[in-house]
Amino acid sequence: MKDIKVVDLYKKSNEERVDKFVENTRSSLIVDKDLKKVEVDFEWLDLMESTCPYLDNILRSPNRFIINEEEVVKVELARRITVDSIKHLARHTNYIQEINDDDEVKPSKILNINKDESYDTYENRFIYTLINNMITFLEIKKKSLLLSSSLRDVKKCEYHAKSKVGLEQVSMEINFTSSLIDKKEPEGDTPIEERLQKLDDNIKVLTSSEVFKTLKSMHVAKVIPPIKKTNVILKNTNFQYAMTLWDYLQSHVADASKVVKENKKYEDNSVLKEYIDNTFLLNYLAMNTLSEENPISNREEIVEELTDNLIQKIVELNVDLPLSALKDKIGEKIAITKYKKEASLYEIQNTFTEHIKSYLEKIESIKI
Repeated sequence: MKDIKVVDLYKKSNEERVDKFVENTRSSLIVDKDLKKVEVDFEWLDLMESTCPYLDNILRSPNRFIINEEEVVKVELARRITVDSIKHLARHTNYIQEINDDDEVKPSKILNINKDESYDTYENRFIYTLINNMITFLEIKKKSLLLSSSLRDVKKCEYHAKSKVGLEQVSMEINFTSSLIDKKEPEGDTPIEERLQKLDDNIKVLTSSEVFKTLKSMHVAKVIPPIKKTNVILKNTNFQYAMTLWDYLQSHVADASKVVKENKKYEDNSVLKEYIDNTFLLNYLAMNTLSEENPISNREEIVEELTDNLIQKIVELNVDLPLSALKDKIGEKIAITKYKKEASLYEIQNTFTEHIKSYLEKIESIKI
């Protein structure tokens, strides 16, 4: 709407009437606000989902080292004789039971070396600790999980006003409500519930791996920050993704969904009340046009409006006519019209005078 007619109504209104109305206005405005804004961030879910395949790669080809367990046992209990066993026997001749005629040595005891692989490496403990952190982080999120961002903004205004102009009593009541309710679903075609269930299943696959179960049964110590930058952690692509997730969980473990709440009811005396007081005045002026005496309809305004329209039409019909010729033409028409009007008035006066004279003569003859 380019032109709001009610504003013109105000501009053309009687100033004294407007001032009297405003001076006598008594109003109250009660505002009730109910706001709840929730911002949910699922960056952690995206990051966990994208990192799980790399953790699976690490657990399928784990880092390990060989442990040699040395033990002196009876010859008949020895499982494997190695070079180290012979060297040990040469240093400990007291374990030699006898040497036969063919120079064959028969020991009573010998060194037995058991070789075993161990997953207890720093890199594996790092992954073991990371998976446990993921489980803890996910449980925290599930307890207070909001599945989508949302906004609920409801505003209510209750307005009562009275005024007086002369003997005229004016009153108005307004109940105004504005409601904005919006729910923003996370991007993607898969619902959050399904994504969480799938993530939970992926973590269970990681915890069921041989490496994880072995480290858990060994009750290995979890790694603590800062993480040692070993060659494997620095150069292996799988560990680089694991490191990114580790850093995120360390800095966002206490994060929660952002919730803003505001619920209050109060009497407003600010600029809002001033705005609505102005609408009270404009409503009164609009209703006042129903009166027989329209304060904005007077002869001068009508004459001015008709004159403007008439001149505009004349100019539109004589666009190519020079300004001086247009002025002469308008002046000539005005003179002719005025002359005709004055001539018509003169004829009427003469006719009226003749009839009066005739009437007086008749009266005079009656008297005689």
